[in-house]
Amino acid sequence: MTTFFIMDDDLATRRMLSALIEDHELGAVVGEAEGGSGTEAQVLRYQPDVLVIDLLMPEQDGIETIRRLKQMGFQGKIVMLSQVEHKEMISEAYQHGVEYYIQKPINRIEVVSVLRKVMERIQLEASIRQIRQSLAWMEGDAPAKRAKTALSVSELVRAVLTDLGVIGEAGCRDLTRIVEYLISNEHARDEHHLPALRELYAAILQPNLPKEATEKEMRAVEQRVRRTVAQALRNVASLGLTDYTNPIFEQYATKYFDFADVRQKMREIETDEPHSRVRLNLRKFLYALYLDVLRQRTEQTDRI
Repeated sequence: MTTFFIMDDDLATRRMLSALIEDHELGAVVGEAEGGSGTEAQVLRYQPDVLVIDLLMPEQDGIETIRRLKQMGFQGKIVMLSQVEHKEMISEAYQHGVEYYIQKPINRIEVVSVLRKVMERIQLEASIRQIRQSLAWMEGDAPAKRAKTALSVSELVRAVLTDLGVIGEAGCRDLTRIVEYLISNEHARDEHHLPALRELYAAILQPNLPKEATEKEMRAVEQRVRRTVAQALRNVASLGLTDYTNPIFEQYATKYFDFADVRQKMREIETDEPHSRVRLNLRKFLYALYLDVLRQRTEQTDRI
């Protein structure tokens, strides 16, 4: 369960946030404070997953509190609240590790949406740590076992999709089957030789379906793949907003996506735009995924 600590000098705001977190089953509020010097010790005692903190507080502002918490080793995610719209102050907040920025007066829908995004980030990073631990074990601790347990195409695809934070999306199965099809048929020498998307969607369907059923299933596959890639783009852009040097951002932002699309998605997340203007390049994503899996299979074979 995700844990939250709320720091705001306004009691009504703290109560509202606590109620939203509990009513929407986002997690548990483990502590509250009005702010000011000395409150860092309370936060560190509870070690919440997420700190929701006001920017402007009478005794000590939110940025100074965050700075002190970071120096003391606080590792949780940070969401900042404020009525201030000054861009330089907001930029300074992001530089100090703020994950998201919520404008006051508080909009209930926005708060729930933002907190869920932060929770998704926490789950994504936990999945990445688990994958890295598994790979480290394979690489360093058991070379004999490693040879016997070479990862399948499906497992390699799942590792990438876990990195991207979309392993639970419905389109993961479709992406896996598409990569398996490409590798088994050795289709794509380069991106220009990648089969048309409709051909790929048709290739993973059950054989001998009636024409009408085939068209319907192909549209369903396309929608699932598009939603999965769109979510992957959002996750990568979110990581980039926090830290351009994040290894996941560096690895996937330009290889799997057009970087102009990543930048556009980052702007949309920052301004909380309801409709995206990004046109997904599904061919680029699929080809990058195929190449990554093919490279890892080759490396596994060489090691064995």
